[in-house]
Amino acid sequence: MTRSTTDEAAVPPLPSPKERRRLREAKSLSEEEVAAAVGVTRATVRSWETGRTNPRGRKRALYAKLIAPEPAVKPPAVKPPAVKPSAVKPPAATPEAAAAAVPEAAVPEPADLPVAPPVPEAPPAAPPADAPPAPDPAPDSDTRSGAEAPDERRVSPAEAFDELYARTAPGLVRQTYLLTGRRALARESVERAFELAWQRWPEVAVDRDPAGWVRAAAYEYAMSPWHRLRRTHRQPDAPPTEPGKRALFDALLDLPPAYRRTLLLYDGVGLDLPETAAETEASTPAAAGRLMTARAAVAERLPELADAAPAEQSALLHDRIGGLARAEHVPVPRPARAVRTGSENKARLWTRAAVAGVALLIAVTGLTLHTAPTHYEPPISPPERVGGVPPRGGPQKLTAQDLKLQKSLSEQLAHGPERLVPRLE
Repeated sequence: MTRSTTDEAAVPPLPSPKERRRLREAKSLSEEEVAAAVGVTRATVRSWETGRTNPRGRKRALYAKLIAPEPAVKPPAVKPPAVKPSAVKPPAATPEAAAAAVPEAAVPEPADLPVAPPVPEAPPAAPPADAPPAPDPAPDSDTRSGAEAPDERRVSPAEAFDELYARTAPGLVRQTYLLTGRRALARESVERAFELAWQRWPEVAVDRDPAGWVRAAAYEYAMSPWHRLRRTHRQPDAPPTEPGKRALFDALLDLPPAYRRTLLLYDGVGLDLPETAAETEASTPAAAGRLMTARAAVAERLPELADAAPAEQSALLHDRIGGLARAEHVPVPRPARAVRTGSENKARLWTRAAVAGVALLIAVTGLTLHTAPTHYEPPISPPERVGGVPPRGGPQKLTAQDLKLQKSLSEQLAHGPERLVPRLE
């Protein structure tokens, strides 16, 4: 681990992705030549130049060495002839001379291109002591406008969103159509993904691949199983009439959704295997297994794929899928302004609904607190007739003999210690 970290630290830092492509084209190197020299595929080189991935380890060192600019050869220093101070005249300060003195690195570049730091120039030679002071050059209109160019080229969030929408939305609708087989659902999914992207634009704008973010959101929405409950999206649209395109279309729709998405991303869009695995939320071995299974299933429908090598299969599938997507007539998505307005209206509607729900909950809670009793009152049960209860216990009713004895006891008083002897008759 220590050696690998040291090796990576020894490699010079790579330039920005667009600068990598410019350096490669400056050396007249194609993506295939760079891929063969480094030992990777053309799709990997493309992902390096788009900024989705970065090379590591030995491949990073080879790639950096391959696209490194050649060092400029400095001309030999020539000692200027000795000139008397009185013979030296300051150059005339003209607008053309002032504009020519501005180095190329100081000219502002577009915001989306990497700007190299300006190369410091040698300080101008000091004028002789007896030379008259040169007048200040008049400000050049071109130089002044060039200094303000970065502020003028700074695009607003709406303009950046519209540019991304115009560049990726039509193709993304065709990709989503191949994923679902439903034209209306493809357009709805793409518009829904861009509406979500506009709601989260601060997050999407700084993403490494904004187009990939929108593509993942569109695919997730299009593959939702809840669309089966909608009557308009229960059955796929009519397949193409051409036999070859119809066979490929049926083969794609017969694949499971995860396998279909993996095949479309790898062979259709052109992502490499790690990026395909990351977008499908699977491991790289699982994505490779899905890809091989999907290719085998499609090769059963397309005989020309059965005898081709894996690399030829990928190229052939890329051409066939691209031809199928371009041949189908898919609905054109709405303008970017309409999508942004719809996203803002939906966000505003959900905000108002949330505020109304909270206000209703507060009102119901206040009404409950106002009408609720302040202390507990036990309920009074209503009276009921109870039957089958046994009689109360106690002394029995006196008989006639008991009454007679009671009477005689009450009439005769006891005197002295005598005792009353009951008389039995």
